[in-house]
Amino acid sequence: MEANRFEGKVVIVTGGGSGIGAAAVHRFGREGATVIAAGRTEAKLTVTAADAPAGSTVVTRVVDVADESAITALVTETAETYGRLDVLVNNAGTATSGTVEETGTAAWRSILAVNLDGVFFASRTALPHLRRVGGSIVNVGSISGLGGDWGLAAYNAAKGGLVNLTNAMALDHGHEGVRVNAVHPGLTRTPMAVPLTENEDLIAAYRKRIPMRRPAEPAEVADVIVFLASSDARFVNGVHIPVDGGLTASNGQPRLF
Repeated sequence: MEANRFEGKVVIVTGGGSGIGAAAVHRFGREGATVIAAGRTEAKLTVTAADAPAGSTVVTRVVDVADESAITALVTETAETYGRLDVLVNNAGTATSGTVEETGTAAWRSILAVNLDGVFFASRTALPHLRRVGGSIVNVGSISGLGGDWGLAAYNAAKGGLVNLTNAMALDHGHEGVRVNAVHPGLTRTPMAVPLTENEDLIAAYRKRIPMRRPAEPAEVADVIVFLASSDARFVNGVHIPVDGGLTASNGQPRLF
């Protein structure tokens, strides 16, 4: 039987309508938290809430994290309504392929707005509330922030920025009792990754590179998110955990033997 590590605690998960975000909502809910599942699409959030484990408390809120006033209002409203905020999971993300030459200004701005600006807006608003209870922030990055990809210039820039924003917040706020950490998924079976996970040639190529020979399931990433947010990780601050089946353990050379 799982412990209710989050009984009486309040958690916000952005991008909570599908994939890793929905899995995190469910895991926090199963452990007793009141979970605010935030996202841009009401229909997806409704499914997340309907699929939550029995007895969970999941509240859905439609919000675009790139909208400073909207995400600020959501965080403030949550803390005021429930009297506290214990965990912020910055999970919302988006990606568009393209080199620097191929990426238009609007696409560049959009990717940075969701993947990086939204984290800044939400975290800045959440910090005073997290400070009061000794809470934590978990940022959902990507192995694309730990190293470059071909043809993902804007996404690499945004997720790379998230890595060092995580470091800066961990340094600035650790002494205040607020821990800030990040998980960095590799290929995961999410709706955003369907073009990859349903391409047999690409999956075959990934299996040659991932030591565990498969993509992650969203729940496998969510489990690490919840660990970092929990008291089990109470002295863990400023860490970056790849959840990639061992992909980043490689130095990049092809298999020699």
